Amino acid sequence: MNHFAFPYAVFLLIVPVLLRYLLPAVKGLHGDALRVPFIKDLEKIKIQSGGIWGRGFPEKGSSTGLALLYVIYALLVTAVARPQWIGEPVRVKNYSRDILLVMDISNSMLQPDFTINNRRINRLSAVKKVASEFIQKRRDDRMGLVLFGTRAYLQAPITYDKRSVQEILWNTDAGMAGDSTSIGDALGMALKSLQDSKDKDKKIIILLTDGENNDGSLSLPEAINLAKSEGVKVYTIGVGAEGSLIQSFFGFQIAAPNSGLDEEGLKRLAAETKGNYFRAKDTESLRRIYDIIDKLEPDENDEQYVVETKELFYVPLIAALVLAGILFGLARRK
Repeated sequence: MNHFAFPYAVFLLIVPVLLRYLLPAVKGLHGDALRVPFIKDLEKIKIQSGGIWGRGFPEKGSSTGLALLYVIYALLVTAVARPQWIGEPVRVKNYSRDILLVMDISNSMLQPDFTINNRRINRLSAVKKVASEFIQKRRDDRMGLVLFGTRAYLQAPITYDKRSVQEILWNTDAGMAGDSTSIGDALGMALKSLQDSKDKDKKIIILLTDGENNDGSLSLPEAINLAKSEGVKVYTIGVGAEGSLIQSFFGFQIAAPNSGLDEEGLKRLAAETKGNYFRAKDTESLRRIYDIIDKLEPDENDEQYVVETKELFYVPLIAALVLAGILFGLARRK
């Protein structure tokens, strides 16, 4: 639709009328009339050329000539009012947060103590499914993926292409990064990959593991201090049933408490970085945890829109200049 940026400029259209009818006539030293010594010469030119404004063109002072001058003035006022074309509002995708998923893929993640649809599966398979649903849900965020075991690997840098992150996650197998667990190195790599993110308040790490930091060059306390200095919020998730499972003649049974998970270290990491620690003992609790994180870190700016605007002031401005040029050329004709 069409629109004026400065609609009140139209009141300038009445200025010439006010000046003409409200202001008194200018009086000189010799009365109301202005004496021009070469008026007779002008009269001769007028007769020979068919008028001061040009042959066949309205005389100066005529109603038609004044009307054309007023048209030029009106076009200039229209340009000052800045006519614009306004398009339809378009929703802008806003990537409100940079979320990096840091996942343990050591061999212990093959422990079959989770279930989906009454079918027993290992921890990693459950994590793949639930984390993939979480990635799909975060439509306005950038996502990344760090996988770790003995070593940590940045599998997917922070990106808008969340489908690629999901595909990499689904193609992950336990043991690809080694048998031990290097939580400190994984956290350090995650923090390094987030350094290019501009807004510190919107950088988030979700670290998931079923073990403790028993390998790598960076200790967990050192990683915690590094995360605090970078101002990155870390959510930690400890996965695994209350005890390890062994297979017997009667099926899977819990044999002993699962003592490999360093809950105290994960709690401290979350608390020191203003995040939260969660314990996932089964698939449903894991899904609830990701739902809680989704609510704790809601999408922002979902309702921002942009409107395309095209300036049209040049149209009346060019028309005024062209018309003024024509009048000036006709006035100079003899």
